[in-house]
Amino acid sequence: MSRLGKTLSLPQFMVRQQVLKQYRTFIRTARRLPDKNQTNGIIEMVRADFKHNKSIPVDDQMQIKSMYLYGEKMLKELTQSVDFASA
Repeated sequence: MSRLGKTLSLPQFMVRQQVLKQYRTFIRTARRLPDKNQTNGIIEMVRADFKHNKSIPVDDQMQIKSMYLYGEKMLKELTQSVDFASA
């Protein structure tokens, strides 16, 4: 174990990168909302959810992938809402 933490395997690293990309996409999508109060609320909710799920062990790839797929579904819904609100 390095002083930075446990070294990730390549598949774990790749999943981690996907999750980080998903997080950034959530934030960017929320910032496209015209209502800034709604934007701030969604960003806080996304941050809280990702922070809560950070406690999932790195070795539990099934749960991480499950949460990732759930996040993709939520991101799709958010994107549709943003597109509808900005139209």
